[in-house]
Formats: sequence, structure tokens, C-alpha cells
Amino acid sequence: MKHARPVPEFSRPLQTDRVPKAGSVEKLRAEPRELTALAKRMKIPAIHALSAEVRATPWRGGGIKLEGHLTADIEQVSVISLEAFRETVSIPVSRYFLPPGAVVVNESEDDADPIEGGIVDIGEVVAETLALDLDPYPRKPGEAFAEHVEDAAAPGENPSPFAVLARDKQK
Repeated sequence: MKHARPVPEFSRPLQTDRVPKAGSVEKLRAEPRELTALAKRMKIPAIHALSAEVRATPWRGGGIKLEGHLTADIEQVSVISLEAFRETVSIPVSRYFLPPGAVVVNESEDDADPIEGGIVDIGEVVAETLALDLDPYPRKPGEAFAEHVEDAAAPGENPSPFAVLARDKQK
């Protein structure tokens, strides 16, 4: 028995054979329930808004090139203060897709994703791009750790970690 693939939280399928030779511009905006599901998937407190403008262009005889940008209003938790903070991010989107069985001609095409069932899901491409660009250690703007090991040395001097530990032990 063949299992159906799960539908992504933010799905915007594009039928690749309907993309005109000159390309098309796809404008996407996530709905509130999609934003909630994406935030849960990305393990962040909230995504308040997510939109993208992506140009789909035929590429390499049956392939598709997606280029554009996304903008997201996200909420994250600072690894320093553990306080939630909100920020707007703008991220470039760039992905290539080839049909199954296409011959890879050069190294740049090695990164091309397969076109499955004649469809490229632009919404999922946008969601993946956002997820991959999220800072794994976010901090509120202006936050910094109170003291760094580098701060313990005079300018131009690199103390050994043992010297720093000895200094801290004396405190």
C-alpha cells in the first residue's frame, strides 16, 4: 500500500507545465491557521505574517527556476534573556527543480530538487527557506553576554582557557 505524502502547512502548488516561457510571478500570503502551524513546525512562539513574491521560470527543458524573496514577521525567544521578541526578516528565495530522470549536466544542477507529479509547491519552498534561515540562537537586538572569555585578556593577548579559569576561581 502506497502512503500519501502529508500536505505541507503552507501549500501553494504550481503545475510546472503551465508556467509560460516568459515566466510568471507568484504572490503568496499565509493565512492565520497556516501561520500557527508553521510556527509550531519551526518551534518558535509565533509567525505573525508571511508573504513572498516568487518568479517561476522554465529552466533546462522541463525544469523550473524559482527566484524571489519572502518577508516574515516572526517572534522568537532570546537565548540570553529568555524573553520573546519580534522581528521582521526579508530573505531571498532561490531554488531549482528538474523532472525525474533529468540528466545533471554540471555541479550547480546537483542541488536541483525533483519535480514530483508535475507540481512544485512554492509555499513549501518559502516555508523551507524561512526555516533554514532562522537563527538557531536568536537574541534580542542589542543583547550580549555579560562577559566573554575574549574580554578577559588585554587587547592583542589571547589567554589560555586555563588562565581564565584560574582567574575566575580567585574571584
